[in-house]
Amino acid sequence: MSGPNGEPHVAAGAAGRDDDDDGDSFGEEEYAAINSMLDQINSCLDHLEEKNDYLHACLKELLESNRQTRLEFQQQQQSEQQNMEDDEQGSEPAI
Repeated sequence: MSGPNGEPHVAAGAAGRDDDDDGDSFGEEEYAAINSMLDQINSCLDHLEEKNDYLHACLKELLESNRQTRLEFQQQQQSEQQNMEDDEQGSEPAI
């Protein structure tokens, strides 16, 4: 089980040692604690990946929306410019 800071709860004096070994190997509790931490890390990474995918989709949608808006704005400017040119040509006195 995890402690209050997400750290595994390991009994004092048993950290990293089996009762029958000289301290070079982990016991079942330590493996379980490590496995639990790895599961938590994996879960966090999955959550981050989901958020990243969502943000990527939102940014692509925003980019496409901005492109469309820019095109509409350019078309509107061209139309207004054409209308101004047409008005200037129409208001010139005929010679």
